[in-house]
Amino acid sequence: MTSGPLSADTTHQAEELLALLTLRFTPQLGPRRIENLRERFGSARAALSMPLTELRHTPGLDAKSLSGIGTAKPAQQAEAELGKLEREGITLVGRGLPGYPAALDALSDPPAVLWVLGPLPELPTVPRAIGVVGTRAASPHALALTRQIAADLARSDITVISGLARGIDTAAHSASIEAGGLSIGILGSAVNMIYPHENTALASKLTLISEYPLGMGPAMHHFPIRNRLIAALSAATLVVQGEWKSGSLITATHALECGRTVFAVPGLAGDPRAAGPHRLIRDGAVLTESVQDILNEMGWGQARTAPLPDLPPEQARVLAALDAPATLDSLQASTGFALSDLQTALVMLQLQGLAEEVGGRWVRR
Repeated sequence: MTSGPLSADTTHQAEELLALLTLRFTPQLGPRRIENLRERFGSARAALSMPLTELRHTPGLDAKSLSGIGTAKPAQQAEAELGKLEREGITLVGRGLPGYPAALDALSDPPAVLWVLGPLPELPTVPRAIGVVGTRAASPHALALTRQIAADLARSDITVISGLARGIDTAAHSASIEAGGLSIGILGSAVNMIYPHENTALASKLTLISEYPLGMGPAMHHFPIRNRLIAALSAATLVVQGEWKSGSLITATHALECGRTVFAVPGLAGDPRAAGPHRLIRDGAVLTESVQDILNEMGWGQARTAPLPDLPPEQARVLAALDAPATLDSLQASTGFALSDLQTALVMLQLQGLAEEVGGRWVRR
């Protein structure tokens, strides 16, 4: 008895999605203008049916942006795109329709449509997700710390979101997946145009999101735009390394504009890659050395660390103490071992591939 209403509702949603995609392909219509149309007329579908006399009163629209609305080419492009999506198993989600992340309400310019490849979790207004960003030219220590935090986030059922770039992004995605978590890559290209190419295998294990049509390659101006999605889709953003002016700082700025928390990892004085996090910490970002700093600030409880392997008591104690990168002095203080015993335990852990020294600190692998 419910098949009629359900069918009608499904048809309405499909028509609205097509209308949103048509507006997305209309020249001179960006996210803000499309949202203005949707708000003024109640739906994208209604906006497309309006005469020019009604459309011209929409805030933010001028004669140039009005000229393409309702023309044939955008509608043809939208129809063709939907056909490609069905063939390639890619999902399109539209503003105001089921499946569209509520977290994007934090933006002043939420995308009209998103292309999604892979399972998309629910991303409510404050999602259980952390954005992890940083430089492509990260130090070994920063990469090791990123991997440790991302893995601990995954084990605590927290989604890791990043941009699939080299360096920090790659470390965050891969460690999250290896720990059994869900990781989302926000692209500056289409979901079927992976960049960088060496991350193609990694991308196949992620959920990919883009606001760019199929076949569109990466472009420099796409990446600052995609950074706002990382910020909005995450409850908070962690900046591990980044120069004074960098994409990481852009993401952090978007996070603050969305009312999100910003975490930053301190680095070595004088290292240009530490300039961004140090600036953020001075401006009020939460100084972060381990996942517990994030969980405490967000009120998400205790970290669920990886189960320790069956080790001799001394090695197990040292490995348990490596919940954050640590120097020999700090490990000696936390374990109470004599220096020679501590060094022996660390060497044995290193030989088993369970720990390594990076930049003068020991980290759990």
